[in-house]
Amino acid sequence: MAALKLKKGLSKHSAYDLKDPNAEVIETHTLAVLVENEAGVLARVIGLFSGRGYNIESLTVAEVDHEGHRSRITIVTTGTPSIIEQIKAQLGRLVPVHEVHDLTVEGPAVERELALFMVAGEGEKRVEALRLADIFRANVVDSTLSSFIFEMTGPSEKIDAFADLMRPLGLTEIARTGVVALSRGEKG
Repeated sequence: MAALKLKKGLSKHSAYDLKDPNAEVIETHTLAVLVENEAGVLARVIGLFSGRGYNIESLTVAEVDHEGHRSRITIVTTGTPSIIEQIKAQLGRLVPVHEVHDLTVEGPAVERELALFMVAGEGEKRVEALRLADIFRANVVDSTLSSFIFEMTGPSEKIDAFADLMRPLGLTEIARTGVVALSRGEKG
């Protein structure tokens, strides 16, 4: 058996944390799938993922062409490059699927997510929550004497950062839409 060629100092914690430098890297990809807007299509697409053990990080669906009866499914998933290629190929073979685009590799794209945050607090925590909301450009969409509901749109990382800062101030609930994305630039 050949010894693993591991670089010295890869881990400070334990020998169990050492990683094989030849292993494929797990990547996150955003896929845009144009499908027929008919009953059962979403179930078939999701079934493809669950049946093969692929994970979905985010999923959004909406009709984008009323006359053509087409919907756009935006899926954020993770996997090795070969797994991502398998996912795209298998999606492309489904009958109701018209197009599959990997926005991550096709060039620059704009990704956004909408989130609502309920923050309950009084006194100084309430003031700090409002100050942070202003910095993050979150809008107050509901207010009571003991809580706020903030609305924020932005990249997932911004939503995560805001949630992390709100937790100690009384974050009680979050609702997120999932990622929507479009390629930048003109389409031919």
